[in-house]
Amino acid sequence: MMTSNTERKREQMQFVSMDDLVPQDHMLRLIDKAIDWSFIYDLVENKYSSDMGRPSMDPVTLIKIPFIQYLYGIRSMRQTIKEIEVNVAYRWFLGLELNEPVPHFSTFGKNYTRRFKDTDLFEQIFQRILEDCYRFKLVDPTAVFVDATHVKARANNRKMQHKLAKQEALFYEEMLRKEINEDRAEHGKKPLKDKDDDNDKGTGGHDDFSDFTDDVPKDTKKVKCSTTDPDSGWFHKGEHKNVFAYGIETACDKNGWILDYTVNPGNEHDSRTFKGLYDKIKDIGVETIVADAGYKTPAIAKLLIDDGIKPLLPYKRPMTKKGFFKKSEYAYDEYNDCYVCPNDQVLEYSTTNRDGYREYKSCGKVCESCPYLEKCTLSKNHVKLITRHIWEDYMEECEDIRYTEGMKDLYSHRKETIERIFGTAKENHGFRYTQMYGKARMEMKVALTFACMNLKKLARIKHEWRLEMA
Repeated sequence: MMTSNTERKREQMQFVSMDDLVPQDHMLRLIDKAIDWSFIYDLVENKYSSDMGRPSMDPVTLIKIPFIQYLYGIRSMRQTIKEIEVNVAYRWFLGLELNEPVPHFSTFGKNYTRRFKDTDLFEQIFQRILEDCYRFKLVDPTAVFVDATHVKARANNRKMQHKLAKQEALFYEEMLRKEINEDRAEHGKKPLKDKDDDNDKGTGGHDDFSDFTDDVPKDTKKVKCSTTDPDSGWFHKGEHKNVFAYGIETACDKNGWILDYTVNPGNEHDSRTFKGLYDKIKDIGVETIVADAGYKTPAIAKLLIDDGIKPLLPYKRPMTKKGFFKKSEYAYDEYNDCYVCPNDQVLEYSTTNRDGYREYKSCGKVCESCPYLEKCTLSKNHVKLITRHIWEDYMEECEDIRYTEGMKDLYSHRKETIERIFGTAKENHGFRYTQMYGKARMEMKVALTFACMNLKKLARIKHEWRLEMA
């Protein structure tokens, strides 16, 4: 028998409790039980007046609104408010009654501008949630996985201008310069001149100073800058697509807990921004740092090994042309500080260049009649050049670590930890792009997104514990 009384049920009046309308296993209910949200009052106390002005919105409710947005990957604050209006679980989480008006979508933005801008409030929220994870002994920082992902900025690719940007100094530049001059002195070479005083081409003949003019400093570079969001950087996404983006460098443990992060322009390489993230995590008990090939540089290897941390970095294929000898086929004689080629000829030390590489060269007259010449070099003077970084010993130690028992299995966990975090953030939490402008707001988005992910995981674990104890 067919019934058709749907419309009459819409007009019924019922007495219900909001608590009964939210399922006991709803994610927001689990999250609300997982932590004590009152810690927010202590963080924002100095942002409010105690005896002046009209009563404000509850700070906990104010922070929970963007929390809902990033937890469920809602694309904008305007859409988030629309969802809160009709979602009982959202209202319950915020402490709003069924008939209570929802705050205007601009409320959080105004509070951010007037109260929270230029503060570390959101990073403190992230750290407070992480502290709970530590307190329950869920985090194991002995092995830390590091990687970076890119988030598309809210910037039109066509609205840009070319600017001359001053190149930032590398974190190891002063130390490298000092050791280069010490190495040159040991080999009887003069110290390097400053770049401003030295206009000569490099010894390798690869430097090109044709673009320099008298009015353009040499420590600058020409970059594409967005007129919409100048804090973002021009990023080459794949082989064909270029976008303005932010690079989010992240560290997590082997259990998938996000330990810390940094936000950088998308055009900065991971190896250059690593030091900022490393300074935030180096004192939490790290024994091994697992990273991809982008971090396999002599400077990072030296930094970690000198601090007593094992760098676990992957094998990097030699960048040698097909049909030529690989660098590994040239044997390094540490005692005599020279290389021996496959034809048993010696490549002697020539100089130490500005990038920290010792240059070893063969004798052109001897190589001219070598039967392996076509596999060795195509230079006009028949001279073979091999470079070796002054910190190459650290790179060789990295290779020894890579072959240590258990390290191959540990590296394979990248796909289950840091890569899964990025995939989940992009798929479920709106991390593919941002709707906001500027690095400061991007840092807020990252902090709240990662706080949501850690808290969601913590809430599920604590719920399982309660079920086991019941």
